[in-house]
Amino acid sequence: MAVPRNGMMEEDDSEEDNALFEEDGVNMDLESETPPHLRDLAAAAQLGDVHSLRLALDNLSGSIDEPVEDRDTALHLTCLYGYLPCVQLLLERGASLEAKDEDGAIPLHDACAGGFIEIVQLLINSASGTECVKRMLETVDAEASSSCGKR
Repeated sequence: MAVPRNGMMEEDDSEEDNALFEEDGVNMDLESETPPHLRDLAAAAQLGDVHSLRLALDNLSGSIDEPVEDRDTALHLTCLYGYLPCVQLLLERGASLEAKDEDGAIPLHDACAGGFIEIVQLLINSASGTECVKRMLETVDAEASSSCGKR
């Protein structure tokens, strides 16, 4: 599961060397991990900019569930940072509730980790049925955390 970045850089690193920029306390290194065709989507998701996210989705030449970094999808990122309007838009556009990141976490894990109850409720209510909800609640990530936080 991705974690919000703390804004710290090592002394010998520079913003130009790493193509880093900071917006609202979120450092973004879109050059290193994010495929070029997903950079607008990743930036909008990380910043919670629903207008830019809508434009990125309208111009997306790939899958809405394609990983943007650390195998996180745009839905993972918006759930992690608590951007409810962005989560709503991604779900309206068909983002997968069950996409797994590099640790096996689904977007529900990220929303729970951040304590974003409205997003948790939205994700569960957006499931296609009880079997989907059951799978989501039983999904365990690499840290042996279920979506509900049990170990």
